[in-house]
Amino acid sequence: MEWNWQNPLWPKFVWDADRLKKAEELFIEGQGFSIGLSKHLKEDDKDTFLISLMTSDAIETSAIEGEILDRDSVQSSICKHLGLSTLPRKIAPAEAGISEMIVDLYKNIHTPLSHETLCLWNKMILLGRHDLTNIGMYRSLKEPMQIVSGPDYARKVHFEAPPANRIPEEMNKFLKWVEKTEPKGKSKLPTLTRAGIAHIWFESTHPFEDGNGRIGRAISEKILAHASVTPTLITLSGTLLKRRKKYYQELNLASRSLNITDWLLWFASAAIEAQKRCHSQIEFLLHKVTLLDKVKGQINERQEKALIRMFKEGPDAFQGGLSAKNYATITRAGASSASITRDLRDLVNKGALRRTGEKKSTRYHLNTPIQPIKTISIEDIVC
Repeated sequence: MEWNWQNPLWPKFVWDADRLKKAEELFIEGQGFSIGLSKHLKEDDKDTFLISLMTSDAIETSAIEGEILDRDSVQSSICKHLGLSTLPRKIAPAEAGISEMIVDLYKNIHTPLSHETLCLWNKMILLGRHDLTNIGMYRSLKEPMQIVSGPDYARKVHFEAPPANRIPEEMNKFLKWVEKTEPKGKSKLPTLTRAGIAHIWFESTHPFEDGNGRIGRAISEKILAHASVTPTLITLSGTLLKRRKKYYQELNLASRSLNITDWLLWFASAAIEAQKRCHSQIEFLLHKVTLLDKVKGQINERQEKALIRMFKEGPDAFQGGLSAKNYATITRAGASSASITRDLRDLVNKGALRRTGEKKSTRYHLNTPIQPIKTISIEDIVC
């Protein structure tokens, strides 16, 4: 017996709930903090934040699978699916598909998970694909569904899923469990535990020919959003992308046993880190509004364009600082070196930027109190 689904007790997972107690409390506390922070955002800023959040989620969940998407195209597609006006833009099928799925996830965050929803998401994700037999439906091929690496003569099997003829029954069990364990269900489970189990269960079943990872993460995001009365997306994929290698290692280990305590602890640490990154993004947006209001009418067009671009990159961008050369590239105004230097010095004097280094090493940073989010370890969330 090599895989969890081959165990006669499958899918009766076991875990140490006491070791997850602190993590569950931290996550619920964090969701309350998210709601409190969001109340300080103006309606327009809430829309901006939501679009940014969904754009990042679409890009990052795709990047985990090695698929690199164009941010502007994804954002344009998301705006279109939300019914917002946007500039005409040619959007590739991959970008349009994942954007539509993320918007559907958000719009129907309260809707019960169903076979129809999962198959619809699969159809959206695989938009434009012509190399697969089953798109928008569970897999039916008799060949084993395996995740492998290496040349044909020395293939390494990282995972093998249940045969296709078992999938309808397996997915019926999974969806009944999701319904039964929801906050108002007969066998409700704590949020992080439920989201972590759902992820490893779905990935172990691997019901589709392709797109399982992206759908599995969407399921977890949907469950995590239900931790409070007001659903809050945390873009879990961003943190999983930063931990991509470890993420796959933990999934592989968890797919070999029904004892998933270690997996749940690791998943919980990633979810709490993602939540903190979400808090940081809200605080960053609040600071952006305050700072731009402060310098409104006191700076020139070049300076305003540079500040808006720096804020657009988010709290994790420009960590090495902005150089005079970067400033010239961003503003594209053909200003002289002396004008650029005056612009930057003026932004420092007005408190919009802070300066570090000297001469060629001089760099400018947004003058925000936002600190980089540190990696949350298992030790940080266990009593």
